Amino acid sequence: MKRYLFLVAIVVASILCSCGSKRQAQHIFLIGFDGWGSYCMDSVDMPNTRALMEQGCYTLKKRTVLPSVSAPNWASMFMGATTELTGWTNNGNTTPLEPAYVNENGVFPTIFSLVREQIPEAKTACIYEWGGIKPLVDYKAIDCCQQERPENIAPKAVEYIKNVKPDFMAIIYDDPDHVGHSKGHDTPEYYARMEELDACLGEIIAAIKEAGIYDDSIIVVTSDHGGIGTGHGGQSMMEMETPFIIAGKNIKQGGEFTEVMLQQDTAHTLAEAFGLTVPQMWNGNSMSHVFE
Repeated sequence: MKRYLFLVAIVVASILCSCGSKRQAQHIFLIGFDGWGSYCMDSVDMPNTRALMEQGCYTLKKRTVLPSVSAPNWASMFMGATTELTGWTNNGNTTPLEPAYVNENGVFPTIFSLVREQIPEAKTACIYEWGGIKPLVDYKAIDCCQQERPENIAPKAVEYIKNVKPDFMAIIYDDPDHVGHSKGHDTPEYYARMEELDACLGEIIAAIKEAGIYDDSIIVVTSDHGGIGTGHGGQSMMEMETPFIIAGKNIKQGGEFTEVMLQQDTAHTLAEAFGLTVPQMWNGNSMSHVFE
């Protein structure tokens, strides 16, 4: 009898551990700025970004996976795992390394995959500038996956938010990376572009409010890597430390946190916000402390 009760307890514990948590908000928005290094925050005027930092929680020490280039890091943020598992060990049209696992769509499971599987009625979208984003998000699992020119991203996102009121939407700019490569990181041109992107963020936040869903939304603003000189890909902190900012419904007004955060933890935190169960092949951690 004791053995039977022990086995039952193990089964129950296993079921509980595999279940997702409660959903924290109906709408979640992920806004990404490619090439945005944390080092710049002491020198740039970004009022909309700083307002979210004050309203929620943030770290300026989220670390990249290596190499500190775009595809491996956006992949880890969407796929909840390190490059050895996702297969995205560098930029390219396909994975340089065979992924450890692929789903029915032929990709390593992403946060969009999980939303589609576990909340099939959810309305999802991804609007992006760099074409390399498309193979990283499991576009077959997304209602609207659309590439746009940089000047069209905010207007298209605003239109979609007002008309559709999506459950989950990623909006990914390919800047300030362009300016970092052409004019250099830590330059007046770089800071000017960051201020322009902050204004775009303000337009997106305004649209969320106008759509009447702001009070039931979580907003995440983050980046894939920073840079040094006119490049990135190395192991300096200017290249490897990026911001992670989260604010909105059920998010603590906790300010800066000291817990260690890695790129793959972004997907785990989004999954917890949605109340999703994460797959075994994901190997990050949720920043659970940001939730009330």
